[in-house]
Amino acid sequence: MKTKVMCIAAFMVFVASVAAVGKDEPRAGFTVVPVKGSEVFKVIYRGEGASKVKLNVLDASSDIVFTETFGKMEGFIRPLNFSGLKFGEYTVELTDATGTRTEKINYQPEKADRSLHVSRLLKEEGSYLLSVAKNGGQTITVKIFDDADNLLYTGSRSDSGDFAQIFTLKDVYGGVTFEISDASGHLSTVRF
Repeated sequence: MKTKVMCIAAFMVFVASVAAVGKDEPRAGFTVVPVKGSEVFKVIYRGEGASKVKLNVLDASSDIVFTETFGKMEGFIRPLNFSGLKFGEYTVELTDATGTRTEKINYQPEKADRSLHVSRLLKEEGSYLLSVAKNGGQTITVKIFDDADNLLYTGSRSDSGDFAQIFTLKDVYGGVTFEISDASGHLSTVRF
């Protein structure tokens, strides 16, 4: 039994080493990837061989906003910080011995990571708690409807942080629906 296990283990090592030898080298090219939660994009480049490389960043009007030249590079990872630039579409242009390649990126403001929650309060009949975390100063519009889609309440508030509000709907029978929207057009619907 021990010999059989050893033979199987040796076979697995052989198969793994053959598979590793058969792998190709990474292919030449370049890509631009955003760094999550920041205003930074990474340019990742691998050439077919060492050559002079020129990197340009152009705005929507095709004006160069950044340029850099590298001497005899085979590959690199270069962070580009877009803080201070206008939001919009940009073109990253890379020129090496094989020619010029471009990639478009869309630099937009980071969306607020707002958390929204509506819950029914058990101790008070017909009471609901709306809580919003990380609002960021946007105006929030709240609409409450009954089962027949009759508007029971509408109101707006603009807070620059976390807030909570209790809604008491004692004379409403059946279910209710909360619609919470912001100025950016995001809509959340919660039904009870």
